Amino acid sequence: MWRPPPGWPSLGQGPKSKPIINPTTIRHRHHEARARNPPPPPCLNPTAEMFLRSLLRRGAAGSAASGIRAPAARLDPPASLASLLLASRSYAKAKGGGKPAASTSNRGKIRVKDPKGVASEDASASGESSASTGGADELDAEFEMPTDPLPPTYDPALDVGPGGRPLFAFTDTFASFSHRGANAYVDFSKDEWDATLPEGLPAGMMKEFQDTRRCAVMVRESFLDLRDNFRRIVDPAITAKRKETKRQIILDGPRSCGKSIALAMLVHWARTEGWLVFYVPHGRDWTHGGFFYRNTYSDLFDTPVQAGKVLQDFLKYNEARLQQLPCQIFEPIPLGEGTGVGMMKGADTVEMPEGSTLYDLIQTGITHSHAAVGVVVRLRKELSLVKDVPVLFAIDQYNSWFTFTEFQEPVTVRSCRSIHAKELTMANAYRPMLHNDMMVGAFSHSTAVGKLRQELPDVPSDARLMFPRYTADEAETVCHYYMRQKIIRRESFSEEKWKKIYYLSNGNGSEMRWLAAFI
Repeated sequence: MWRPPPGWPSLGQGPKSKPIINPTTIRHRHHEARARNPPPPPCLNPTAEMFLRSLLRRGAAGSAASGIRAPAARLDPPASLASLLLASRSYAKAKGGGKPAASTSNRGKIRVKDPKGVASEDASASGESSASTGGADELDAEFEMPTDPLPPTYDPALDVGPGGRPLFAFTDTFASFSHRGANAYVDFSKDEWDATLPEGLPAGMMKEFQDTRRCAVMVRESFLDLRDNFRRIVDPAITAKRKETKRQIILDGPRSCGKSIALAMLVHWARTEGWLVFYVPHGRDWTHGGFFYRNTYSDLFDTPVQAGKVLQDFLKYNEARLQQLPCQIFEPIPLGEGTGVGMMKGADTVEMPEGSTLYDLIQTGITHSHAAVGVVVRLRKELSLVKDVPVLFAIDQYNSWFTFTEFQEPVTVRSCRSIHAKELTMANAYRPMLHNDMMVGAFSHSTAVGKLRQELPDVPSDARLMFPRYTADEAETVCHYYMRQKIIRRESFSEEKWKKIYYLSNGNGSEMRWLAAFI
């Protein structure tokens, strides 16, 4: 028979009163328990512990080198510092995966990893086992491009290139350069570039200007060959001793070898010589963005947004010259849909009056969006008839006109078909090279349009010209220029190091600029 233990209230009795416990007794018992079983030290992240050990060793080595006898440093970090590192690293992981929340635009990253998963030389030198640092499988090493003040713009003591040659050529045009003076930099201001090329500058050129903090470009042998090719076509004084010339050229070559920059320099030279240049710095914009519609007269697709921008850009630099060139074609210009307003009621064509100039033609397309695409097509025909001044067509990202666009035409309720660039009215008018006009197109492999076949439709078979990467002499000049702009530190610069950069990048311009910060 079960019986309740002593102290339990029996039937008919109230609950037994509880004993009173002194709070001082509880505190004494708690301290005795902590003394018998001390709490474990804060757990430290292996990566933080590795960095902390490295800092402590370096501090001890510095004290010994300076003659100061420091007390024996304990390898284990203090508990307060360990907990702080652990908390901050955990917070960083929770907020952004261990990476900083914000970074400057001139900051780069490298991911360093050794075969054992330990990304530190100090950890291997300390002789620790790989198990203690197994958690540090990857580290994010950060570097920043220089932001310290630049020296004076021109200083003969600093503006020295390879072999003691001057690094800069003091000129305001590329026309005065000869092959003997190649591999020298020409320094223009940003305002001068914008005034001569108001349509815009290539992305690679803008990146170079931003990183070097100077709007200077190097005159290469390959650019001089390209310039002399068109100079021999126009200049009668050198036609007797000219070599083989090409009126249509496609600049092809590896990525970041300088095709777009060479094309921009060619446009700059031609405009300072008084040429009329139709320059398209971003040909991909003709096949992406805006809206499109099918033209019922030509059965092609019109893009009035791009047409209006092309006319405005062409007018920025050539306005004075276009006011002097008369129109030679007076056939009616077909109208299409305007930018978001549909077809014009009561009219389907527009005619240019007698005595109109090319400036009046372009103003018609800008004012009336229904006629923008038709005016762009008519302008192509008018420019081919101009004889008073040399005319050059310069198209960057030219390979975008041989692939599919981002536009899609509905076929059924559930399917669409991609529209090719040749089906666009503007690209179809400006893409062919089978004519007698001077035209240069530069491929842009940065736009990732895919590899094209060797023979392209409506393009001469011998038009493609492979543009080279930096040669060894050009790479040496580039590294001297980077040292002048403090991307490379002068005390760290040597012939061995710039050659390492050149061979590691294989003459790639953007990779050389990226590797220069590690010297």
